[in-house]
Amino acid sequence: MSDTATAASPVTTSSIMAGKRGLIVGIANDHSYAYYIAESLKNHGAECLFTHLPGEKMERRCRKAIEQLGINDPWLAPMDAGSDADLDQVFAKLKADVGTIDFVVHSIAFADKDWLKEGAFTATPRQVFTQAMDISAYTLAAMANRAAPLMPNGGSILALSYYGAEKAVPGYNVMGVAKAALEATTRYLAMELGQKGIRVNTISGGPLRTMSALAVGGFSEILGWVEKKSPLRRNITGNDVGDTSVWLLSDMSRGVTGQNVYVDAGYSIMGL
Repeated sequence: MSDTATAASPVTTSSIMAGKRGLIVGIANDHSYAYYIAESLKNHGAECLFTHLPGEKMERRCRKAIEQLGINDPWLAPMDAGSDADLDQVFAKLKADVGTIDFVVHSIAFADKDWLKEGAFTATPRQVFTQAMDISAYTLAAMANRAAPLMPNGGSILALSYYGAEKAVPGYNVMGVAKAALEATTRYLAMELGQKGIRVNTISGGPLRTMSALAVGGFSEILGWVEKKSPLRRNITGNDVGDTSVWLLSDMSRGVTGQNVYVDAGYSIMGL
């Protein structure tokens, strides 16, 4: 079952995020987790700011997705998360343009798809391993370090993980190791930034047909297995993750930090 096989949650509007502004990193197109998170945030009153990968093609793709959300003339800046100079420039621009922010959504990850195949993990080259760790995990710490000074009244930082961080999923390979590092990074950031009123959490979302997910060997088989074995007998939709994100980024979850919240139709509770 694909992510479109079940009905999306109905569009709702509320003011739970009214007056809150934040940065969303990771919209590649209208199938991205980040897209659904932005959609839910917008529906609940948040002001969303965005980055895109460098290059005109990536900007056009990102801008098109944002326009589908009904957001005209968005705050949008190029950023290679693997570049400290780019990170510095984006957060300096945020400070100059809007002053403060209330949340950050980290929805990026990368690993060379040639090594996301069954039987390929043991031979993973050093460069492939370190690049996956850098882009998928270190960048969360790098963004949090730069975002914290822009959150004088506290805030919420959210990253996206997957069950392959704690269980071996065929074909997920080095990405699973990187996601495990991401979840650990979240806990250490939560410990330190909590003194500043900043909460840091991850969502472990079920498999979704995104560009990055399709790079994982055997992905269609994974979707079929989740549909068969999860308690809800379905795969998740992007809206499932988007709506949970609103809760974690809002004051409704003010007592929650350092946590990994599963949005996976219950699959993670199953033994077999």
